[in-house]
Amino acid sequence: MTLLRTACLGPMILAAVLASSPVKAAPQAPAPEVSASTTPRLDLAALIECRQRVADYDAVAGVVADPLKAVANGLAPLPQTNQFMSEYRLASPITVFGQRVEYLTVSGPSIMAILDVADPRPLAKALALEDGVDNPDKFMAGREVVARDVTDPRTGEPMIESIILSVSTVKTHPGKTLAGCTYSLDLPAEDEQAPTPAETPAAPTGTLPPSVNTPVDQR
Repeated sequence: MTLLRTACLGPMILAAVLASSPVKAAPQAPAPEVSASTTPRLDLAALIECRQRVADYDAVAGVVADPLKAVANGLAPLPQTNQFMSEYRLASPITVFGQRVEYLTVSGPSIMAILDVADPRPLAKALALEDGVDNPDKFMAGREVVARDVTDPRTGEPMIESIILSVSTVKTHPGKTLAGCTYSLDLPAEDEQAPTPAETPAAPTGTLPPSVNTPVDQR
């Protein structure tokens, strides 16, 4: 009887001892770190309204060159109706110049909103733009909002950062107005960057040194 009782109590005592002893949890592998993207989404409204800089606009080229990046930035590529412009539909409409925008175009250094505005003149006047072309087939007006001296980070050369706000029409989009911004780095005027006579020998009489804007064979 004593042996049977002892045999029955054995497992109960062992369970009590285990319950009163601290149990160390098995070590767990650390959760993988989630790295945030180092490339922020484009601020399309700020780019179109000339509230950014050339360095900010440089990111646009990389985005529109890759359809996946374009979509990630809310730009759905559309069939090209104008050979000089790439057109996109926005995943979420934005507001620029007080207008609701669903479509935009990118062409070289320019990003333009496509507005449902048939007459561009009131908008050009409100933005204090200077008329460049105004006839039944074409309207174009613009204004340089930024012109500052900078240094090209790739070459170290002095440059002029130019940001131009413009409004225009285009035949491929009748009844629409294109409004946006052009970002560029330009060479200083020749009289600002020309070396002094002591640095460069004078050209022979009767000839002119080649212009940076004129091919040598067309002098």
